[in-house]
Amino acid sequence: MGAQQVRDGFAELYGTAPEGVWAAPGRVNLIGEHTDYNDGFVMPFALPHTAVAAVSRRTDGVLRLHSADVEGGVAELRVDELAPGSDRNWTAYPSGVVWALRETGHAVTGADVHLASTVPSGAGLSSSAALEIVVALALNDLFSLGLRGWQLARLCQRAENVYVGAPVGIMDQTASACCEGGHALFLDTRDLSQRQIPFDLAAEGMRLLVVDTQVKHSHSEGEYGKRRAGCEKGADLLGVDALRDVPYADLDAALARLGDEEEVRRLVRHIVTENERVERVVSLLESGETRAIGPVLVEGHASLRDDFRISCPELDLVVDTALAHGALGARMTGGGFGGSAIVLAEEPDVDAITKAVTEAFATAGFTTPRVFEAVPSPGAHRLH
Repeated sequence: MGAQQVRDGFAELYGTAPEGVWAAPGRVNLIGEHTDYNDGFVMPFALPHTAVAAVSRRTDGVLRLHSADVEGGVAELRVDELAPGSDRNWTAYPSGVVWALRETGHAVTGADVHLASTVPSGAGLSSSAALEIVVALALNDLFSLGLRGWQLARLCQRAENVYVGAPVGIMDQTASACCEGGHALFLDTRDLSQRQIPFDLAAEGMRLLVVDTQVKHSHSEGEYGKRRAGCEKGADLLGVDALRDVPYADLDAALARLGDEEEVRRLVRHIVTENERVERVVSLLESGETRAIGPVLVEGHASLRDDFRISCPELDLVVDTALAHGALGARMTGGGFGGSAIVLAEEPDVDAITKAVTEAFATAGFTTPRVFEAVPSPGAHRLH
């Protein structure tokens, strides 16, 4: 959906041109899964797929929301009546952003918003974060709030945690707000320090594929929350603020201290080893050993499948089939229980891997997957 289409859609809905048009991308997480709410390390990059918003200010306390992707007309809300739990529709994401901004003292007095997105919904590619960040960036510009990308990410995380009720970490919003084209973002989720790591696979003759299994997930359902609660229990039992504080070298001793808490032991093992995998990938990329990250991705998938237990037959089939047909590495990405997998491959092998995965899904009786190349793209920005 191009900027002009969204601009025209706004004018048709509201009878006047918008004050501006903004875009915010979805993201793929290269490595570092479920570490963000444990104060750990993550490494996402932005996709070319974006949520686009045409927005104008209002001064009468009215918030009007419309999406080209959802059936129905314009939703009209009052900004002074927004409250957590009051909205169970898609509009909770943009209205939650307005609530979070106002809760922190920013005088957002209303807006007209028209949205359209090319980020696949339910695919583990952060379609909700893109929706939040694009609205937050537009309001930041229009109301001259002066907030930086990481601050917008924090506010959008609060909107999703408190207003929507989904216990997500900070990674998705930060990736959408702060990523740079041609780079992956090495993010420390404790202090929000960032390093942009060059990640130009095409220049090295490789590609990264996203395989959307078409199995939908929902973070606000119980399993994600159970994993988060289990990680917090592990930190409490080990006497640390967060599992980030368990050194990789001390993992065996930490696991021994957890005794017969088998489920907690598995969760702790994943988080501690996943943080180490992120640091390994950063080191390999910075030393020019890009192909060597493939086995690390595979390790990450095994940990998510066996210790965190959030994979599914479709995700496992993508990984196993891709590796059997020459992929350098593959793993599930995102929150789990469906969504997408990523596949790192040499450029000449892409077609064969894509064909093999598609055929494997057909043989298994699964829905045909959607396969596309993931190109590290810019974070949120103003279009017009």
